[in-house]
Amino acid sequence: PPHYDHVCAPFVYAFPIDALVQGLKYRGLLAVAPLLGVAIAEGIDERPDVLIPMPLAEARLRERGFNQAQEIARHAARIAGLPLMPHACRKVRDTAPQAALPWKERAKNMRKAFVCDADFTGRHDAVIDDVMTTGATLNEIARNLKQAGAARVTGLIAARTLPGNIRKREIGRAHV
Repeated sequence: PPHYDHVCAPFVYAFPIDALVQGLKYRGLLAVAPLLGVAIAEGIDERPDVLIPMPLAEARLRERGFNQAQEIARHAARIAGLPLMPHACRKVRDTAPQAALPWKERAKNMRKAFVCDADFTGRHDAVIDDVMTTGATLNEIARNLKQAGAARVTGLIAARTLPGNIRKREIGRAHV
């Protein structure tokens, strides 16, 4: 079973949402972040104690210039009236981009990638991210949050790839 307890995603990762997320993530279209943050905040069905943006490795943060999950989380926290802990967890290992890997290799890629520095004892923590495909990244950070004492971990994800779409993407990649 996964280390996270619940996932809530207001959008399916398909057109036009995939184009918006990619615009934010790869072209720096920061104006997309409020839309995704509001959608996440309005879709919260189990109120957490705190919001934690999915951390980026330092090299990726320098390359991109911003953390898209943190940009989304800022708006979600404001709308939901929840505290934001942007530095509670760190990505300590620069991993290969998950989107570049076959889904079966994604969990291995994330092992030991995160460290959570705060005490989360007894809390319900929500991790904010832009896209969830296999859940490997969320699972690994949830494992670390629970080791730091979290009682419950929810993934608040802007868009989720549906299982049928995962297979289509992998099959399409195999023919390239």
